[in-house]
Amino acid sequence: MGYRKLGRTSGHRKALLRNLTTDLLVNEKIVTTEARAKEVRKTAEKMISLGKKGDLPSRRRAAAYLMDVVADVKEDGDDVVVQTALQKLFSDVADRFKERNGGYTRILKMEERRGDAAKMVVLELVD
Repeated sequence: MGYRKLGRTSGHRKALLRNLTTDLLVNEKIVTTEARAKEVRKTAEKMISLGKKGDLPSRRRAAAYLMDVVADVKEDGDDVVVQTALQKLFSDVADRFKERNGGYTRILKMEERRGDAAKMVVLELVD
């Protein structure tokens, strides 16, 4: 089997991975369980590879997968500039990894979660 089911139905699993991937690209660091992090790593690296391509089909594929959330709000004089997760992927994140051929994420292990002793990790983008 090529992937983990994470104890969820297919629709719930897809929504979970979309949300976690979007959060990773917006915040550049998330804390989650080890199994979830290993699955999110696959999708996040594919999204960053699409961002590096930068063409219209890649942008459409990434837009179909990522959630439409606000990543950053900046003031430019009198104007307010709102940046979505998709715009952040194609402008900031893709530019940062322009010279790198894969390996965009890092998993750092933490202590186990107190309630159920699940293995917790920090999934972050490499600098």
